Amino acid sequence: MTSSHRDFQGRPIVVVTGIGLVSSLGQGVEDNWAALTAGRSGIHAITRFATDNLRTKIAGTVDFMDVSPVTGIDLSFALAESAGLEAVRMAGYDKDFPGPLFLAAPPIELEWQHRFKLDALPGEAREEAGYDRLLELVRQNRDPAMYRQTLFGGISERLADRLGTRGLPVTLSTACASGASAIQLGVEAIRRGDTDRAISIGTDGSVGAEALIRFSLLSALSTQNERPEKASKPFSKDRDGFVIAEGAAALVLESLESAKARGATILGVVMGCGEKADDFHRTRSKPDGSPIMATIRHGLADAGLEPDDIGYINAHGTSTPENDRMEAGGLTAVFGERIRDVPISSNKSMIGHTLTAAGAIEAVFSLLTMREGVLPPTINYDVPDPAIVLDMVANVKRSADVAAVLSNSFGFGGQNVSLVLGREPG
Repeated sequence: MTSSHRDFQGRPIVVVTGIGLVSSLGQGVEDNWAALTAGRSGIHAITRFATDNLRTKIAGTVDFMDVSPVTGIDLSFALAESAGLEAVRMAGYDKDFPGPLFLAAPPIELEWQHRFKLDALPGEAREEAGYDRLLELVRQNRDPAMYRQTLFGGISERLADRLGTRGLPVTLSTACASGASAIQLGVEAIRRGDTDRAISIGTDGSVGAEALIRFSLLSALSTQNERPEKASKPFSKDRDGFVIAEGAAALVLESLESAKARGATILGVVMGCGEKADDFHRTRSKPDGSPIMATIRHGLADAGLEPDDIGYINAHGTSTPENDRMEAGGLTAVFGERIRDVPISSNKSMIGHTLTAAGAIEAVFSLLTMREGVLPPTINYDVPDPAIVLDMVANVKRSADVAAVLSNSFGFGGQNVSLVLGREPG
């Protein structure tokens, strides 16, 4: 491998040669990008299940996929399959993909319909379906279909067969940083020399009544149900919580040497990955913001860049009061006064928060930002927060020449990842 194929630390340069995307905005990269840059929201009233007595009745669900019955497992697979097939075809692989799969997927457990089915078995007393009792019922009634719904690695195994990937697929779930973590694992595998290429996918099709209830109990969801498209308003003063959503994104990662050797189109470079855990609280960030700052700094250092080299920031920007305040504080601490001049936007203002898929989806949008020279807007930015003075690319897209992007993903449980993405090396 020549020096032109290695980075400043002597590691193989990792490039992106294929991308795929599904969100509430549509299916495929082209439709998603057109909607995002037009400032269109994919958030709408929930119709898939009853929302009576729920405080939140809106979401960015993907309702156009032909999946029946709709379960979190099957929809997550269908979303990942769509994005994965688009990415490998774009990368020029018409048959099996010659590399490993790294999949970010939502946590797996028995969904309500399966619990009710077990609870209604003949001869069983109707009582509250506590988890220990459910486990006992499962042992007594070995339903293969229900068993498959509880396999954490089930989605990746089906996906590996569909895409023809090599080796054992890796499934991970690091909360809202999962999609970025899957990319990081792929990058590290190529840097180590374990493989010349990998496909990293983040997927989440788990929006259901139980998810809404759980996040509502944490006071994390927006309750602005009257105008769904206006509910997600990252960094605005009147933000009141995130809007849960679904989607998937896939990135074909490849060493620069491999991509050049086969004449592949290079969509961008994964220059750096920063990761830092936060052990302060299950859902809250450490008050001094030090893990967020460290994550961003580690990403920049891994890329060999300084804050001044970043031309655009794709914020985690969930629209919750605390997350946006903490992220803004972390960015200000790292970038200093210059942060006021760096354009920032949150894709979640339009697609909602896709949880385990978010980091991958936003990485794809970040690559498109550089390739197309267009900054997606942060919509619903009508009431600026005087405590957060940032250039939010408010409401309308903007043209810009960007050579490097910082994409942040911060998750519950203290999972933090910052990716630094760049254009094709000259």
